[in-house]
Amino acid sequence: QLEESGGGFVQPGGSMRLSCAASRPPFSPYAVGWFRQAPGKERVLVARASQGVGHFTYADSVKGRFTISRDNTKNTVTLQMNSLKPEDTAIYYCAATRKFGILRAPEMYEYWGQGTQVTVSA
Repeated sequence: QLEESGGGFVQPGGSMRLSCAASRPPFSPYAVGWFRQAPGKERVLVARASQGVGHFTYADSVKGRFTISRDNTKNTVTLQMNSLKPEDTAIYYCAATRKFGILRAPEMYEYWGQGTQVTVSA
């Protein structure tokens, strides 16, 4: 029900925009999180938009560089990534949940996309 797009290869300092689209409206009752998983590491929450108009939460590692936004009329959530670093390289997943609260654990999300690879390298 969720599909990510926009991954690829970018040089350090560059920007990339990821989108998450829901196949079944409405999207507004769901909180949406962007997670990432680097090789050999756990999947971690990068940014999260709460239900409705959205209260936004970010991991410390991306604050000031990444921006999450949602457009409930288009059933999409976007992650704008600026000033990318090699350590941002990972598979990025969007996930959705009806649960409330600042949920950082992947197991709290019911719906997942397939993931999109983001590679930051010179």
